[in-house]
Amino acid sequence: MSFFRRPDYTSEATQFIEQLKADKPTLEAEQRAGRALLWDKNLNRADQADYLDGKVPQQGYVYGTTAHPNSQ
Repeated sequence: MSFFRRPDYTSEATQFIEQLKADKPTLEAEQRAGRALLWDKNLNRADQADYLDGKVPQQGYVYGTTAHPNSQ
């Protein structure tokens, strides 16, 4: 047993989260659904390759007076 261990201690934040989960049991499922809506997406590899192919390299000093590399 550790000298610094406080027996059966839970912080106020942990107590709040546990109480919130007890009051609303569907909370975690709703969080997962929200994450899936915004973040968990399947990437289209062809579109991603087209995007990367279309990038133009940036000059060292972006405010320079030289013309754009694709203009003539």
